This record gives sequence, structure tokens and C-alpha cells, in this order.
Amino acid sequence: MSEELKFRDPALAKKVADHIRNLAPSHEIKFCHVCGTHEWTITHYGLRSLLPETVDVIAGPGCPVCVLPAAEIDEAVSLALKGVTVVIFGDLLRVPGSKTSLQEARASGGDVRVVYGLGDAVKMAEKEPDRDFVFFAIGFETTAPSTAVEVLSKPPENLSFLVSHRLIPPAMELLLGVGDLHIDGFIAPGHVSTIIGMKPYEIFPKAYRMPTVVAGFEPLDVLFAISMLLQQIKDREARLENEYKRSVTWEGNVKAQKLMEQVFKVVDGHWRGLGKLPLSALALKEEFATYDTRKKHGVKIEGSRDLLPGCLCHLVMIGKIKPPECSLYMKVCTPQAPKGACMVSIEGTCRIWARHKVTKT
Repeated sequence: MSEELKFRDPALAKKVADHIRNLAPSHEIKFCHVCGTHEWTITHYGLRSLLPETVDVIAGPGCPVCVLPAAEIDEAVSLALKGVTVVIFGDLLRVPGSKTSLQEARASGGDVRVVYGLGDAVKMAEKEPDRDFVFFAIGFETTAPSTAVEVLSKPPENLSFLVSHRLIPPAMELLLGVGDLHIDGFIAPGHVSTIIGMKPYEIFPKAYRMPTVVAGFEPLDVLFAISMLLQQIKDREARLENEYKRSVTWEGNVKAQKLMEQVFKVVDGHWRGLGKLPLSALALKEEFATYDTRKKHGVKIEGSRDLLPGCLCHLVMIGKIKPPECSLYMKVCTPQAPKGACMVSIEGTCRIWARHKVTKT
């Protein structure tokens, strides 16, 4: 049996689910994951149906498209309408800004191009030296190293980077400061952890007494992580554990970390619907100002608005509500006509629930 199929074995999943039921306490337990891929796995494979009623798994702000503030979409829209070619990943096309999306900007004549990788943007800039190109660099620590590599490779001078990378551990700390949101343990994201390793999560068991498990993305990965968290609760001991040992090490990808440290500085960052989080974003260092879109093009946006009236994406992203609890969900906000960022991205909780036709919490 291949490793992939091994982690989808129904018989083993049943055994782990039985073990979870044996470990589950009689009082309510709530675990939070912070990765859109975890939410997809949980929803697609119906893992919540295997859990006892006292154990709930909620989705945190683990979708990079969902947390992108409207102001930064507005920046890209402004550039496109001024004649700059804006190069993006497909997920960004329909994300709402304050007034319009990049898709609507393109329909209005803006040059917005969708690519599969940053290398495609470099090739475009090389082929069209008389045009100004901007690559909209978004994502968590998983994608930031690829941006760093291209910046260090000294791409064409007609290419700059609208950097909108965010960092996961500060968002996890934010959740612990939400007064009426009770969390009993974290399922940390495997993709991000392959880059940053385990050490950045030490603060959660040590300072917050919060059980934390780094997990992979197959159904059994998630079930194993839940059972490991429940065991910590039973032992009354908060630990940092690695379920995803086949991909994640303690030190992480040191080469990628050094690339990020070489190119970026850590700054305060705004997250859609969540506000400004201290030291939660990346920006280009001064020596790379030539490639900084905001400095090169003098981008300045004021009066942006993250949420449309009635949209509760900000509550979905911190696990305070499930998508069907938003009055817009699958009524005026659908995958075909999204009103909130959580319905746009394939990693957005609302989009995942809608695609799987989940209408009840």
C-alpha cells in the first residue's frame, strides 16, 4: 500500500476514531487548526462525523487569500487601472477589495494576468521590457522563500513585487487573545512547518499551556493529531508534538529560512477582518527597494473597507461561527458570486463547506 493510501485506510481510521472516543472527556473540547488544507481534509472526508459530540474542530485564519486585507487588493486594482501589468495567482482574481476586484478591474481594461508560478512573471517581464510588471506576492511562510529567491536573482528592472506575505504563529497568538473564544489545543499547519520547523510553536505549550500538534493533511494525519491532543489533555500536560514527522523536522528548512532573513524584514501586518497584528508580515529590506512596488509606484490607498455589510468572514476565520451561521452563506454569497474572501479561495472555509454542500453546523 502506498503511503498516501495508508493514511486513508478506513479500517485504521475507525480504530483511531474509537481511540478518540475513549480519550474524549465528558465536557466540551475545542481544537483549532490554522490551515485551509486541513479544513478541506476534515470536510471532504467527513471527519467531524467520526468525532464524539464533546470534541469540536474549528477553523482558524489559515487561508492566505482570506486574510489578505482589502487595502492590498485595492493597491493592485489601482496599479492595473493605471496601466501597470499585475501578475497574480488565480485565487486572487475574484477576491473583493473595498469597491472592486481584480477580475472587475480586468474587465474595465486593466492588464491583470494569471500565472502558475513566479517564474512566469519573470519571463513576461523579460519578453516585454517596455511594460511595468508587478507580481502580487501573497502567502504564508510556505511561499515566501520563492519570492526571496527571485528577488535575489536580480530579475528585470521592470518587475517589482507587491509583497503581502503573512506569518502564522502571530495569528495563532491572536486567537488566544480573543476573550470569548475558548481553545483547548492547536493543530499547526504542516506546509508552513516544513519551512519554519517546530521551534516557533514552543511558545504555545510553554507560555500558554496550550497543547500543540503539527499535522499532515491526510485523514489519518488529522485523526492522529486529535488523539495526540486529547492524550495531552488527559495527561494534564501541554506539549509540542510532531505528527508529520515524514515531512517536518525540528529545525525546518534552514536554507529557506536564511533566504527569507536575507530579503525580508518582519513588520506589523493588517489581516482582513482581524486588524493589525504585531510582527505578523514580511516586507522587503531597504537594499531591495528597487523591487518594492509600493516605493517604486508610490502606491497609497486610504479608506479601505475589509468587509461588506452582513459578511461575517472575520468570525469564520477565527472559528467563532461556522459558515451556515452567516446570513449571506449560500443565499447571496456563493462560490459563483462570492461576497466575502472566505468564499473565494479554494482554501476558504466557506468555499470548502459550500463545495461539499454543508448547510448545517
